[in-house]
Amino acid sequence: MTVRFAGRVVLYSIVGCPHCKAAKFALHEKEIPFTDVSVDQFQASVRDQVIAVSGVNTVPQIYFNKIYVGGNIELKNAMEDPSKWAQLIEEVTNHPPPDGFPVVPEDSLRLSSSPSDSGVDFVCETDEEAKYIEAIRQSGIIKDHRKGIFKQRSTFTGNCLVHVFISCGLPFQEAIDKGRHLVDHHYIHRVKHDKKFTNDDSLYRLLEHDDSDALNQGEGQACGIPTVNQLGEDLRKLILKIYTNYLSDDGKKVDYAGIGHSSDFKTYRDMTTLLPKVRVEIASREEKLAFFINVYNALVIHANVERGPPAGLWQRYKFFNSVKYIIGGQPYSLQDIENGVLRANRKGVGMFFRPFYTNDPRLPVALEQHEPYIHFALVCGAKSCPPIKTYSADDVMNQLKMATQAFLEGDDVRVDVSKKTVALSKIFSWYKEDFGGSDVALLNWICSNMDESKKKADLQQLVSEGKTKVTFLPYDWSVNS
Repeated sequence: MTVRFAGRVVLYSIVGCPHCKAAKFALHEKEIPFTDVSVDQFQASVRDQVIAVSGVNTVPQIYFNKIYVGGNIELKNAMEDPSKWAQLIEEVTNHPPPDGFPVVPEDSLRLSSSPSDSGVDFVCETDEEAKYIEAIRQSGIIKDHRKGIFKQRSTFTGNCLVHVFISCGLPFQEAIDKGRHLVDHHYIHRVKHDKKFTNDDSLYRLLEHDDSDALNQGEGQACGIPTVNQLGEDLRKLILKIYTNYLSDDGKKVDYAGIGHSSDFKTYRDMTTLLPKVRVEIASREEKLAFFINVYNALVIHANVERGPPAGLWQRYKFFNSVKYIIGGQPYSLQDIENGVLRANRKGVGMFFRPFYTNDPRLPVALEQHEPYIHFALVCGAKSCPPIKTYSADDVMNQLKMATQAFLEGDDVRVDVSKKTVALSKIFSWYKEDFGGSDVALLNWICSNMDESKKKADLQQLVSEGKTKVTFLPYDWSVNS
């Protein structure tokens, strides 16, 4: 039977956080009622206050009235300590909720043992170009063409396309202009990847007929072109909602097969067919950062559902190089997104060449300067999560800094003053050039990006003394399916 408290247990969480779900499950098992405050929904009013009081940039954060317990691990430790647990239960049994803090917004006042729901409505405004794409499909001009010794499947010529548009009622010049527009906006593309449209026998193809194994390959939705930022956010929010719904109660396993059969996942796949039309080439740096981080993280989950998680070194290599989406008319693998776009076309782990060659049409999309913060935003695998899972262009740098601080607070950075050693996540070894290229530069970068804490003070002491030994921790590749 659930205990009735005079006080209140408050748990701050975000959607898609395994550690949050595990903490909720642990409280539920003990029949402890709690108020779940979704930081996703109340970031401006709650997040900053929570961080200021606790000094911690991660979730979950759990309070028994004003007593700060910590995260999931600390909660489990408290439950296993009879005296500590008795103290917490006594606090909420006999004392009313305090004023001021913990912050509980009025519309989040609910007792819960399930994750907050962050729904996404897929609103599709009809695309004004849809009738022209359908006219191409119905015209009979799509066929196999032979150019020399090569057969180009499901293609049509530029002059045939112009005739189709004239039959739709467009004057000759407007029909040519429509062809140019469809090429420029990634509805169709020239087989030889020349962006220009010409009224001749050059071959073109609808993106849905590309010879590609991209996970969003196929006939697209007849929807208007979405903004880069909004589509990226919506995809990430929806995949996180799905992921959370199929996450085990203890937060340790994901039912990827169950996800694959859900109606929400079908909606997600429909949304990904809008990606080929987004104009990433004209996006700002901030928009590219938020968009490609969101899409990368969503693509990882999508690929785990469609193809299964990779097992072993070779399978992981194939996974990151072959799993892809068509974005803005071009294919982007996970490797392309991380190393090509977000790391400004740098070679990644095990790569002999840069992802994008000199004349690659994706090269203009790459950031001009690499962004080290992305390493702490791409797929949260730490023991605690930053209080942000979906990135927005209007605040992406602050959100990335917060994700970085959350990572550095965790067990992936270990400082031992007595032994003069620092043990770091393998990420810092793989991408050392992004953090300055040397151990000294790396430690200085970490110091400058840590929030104030004893760990930071200890690290600053070691850096000032010099001769610090840096080691790198084994990376946990275990699968959570």
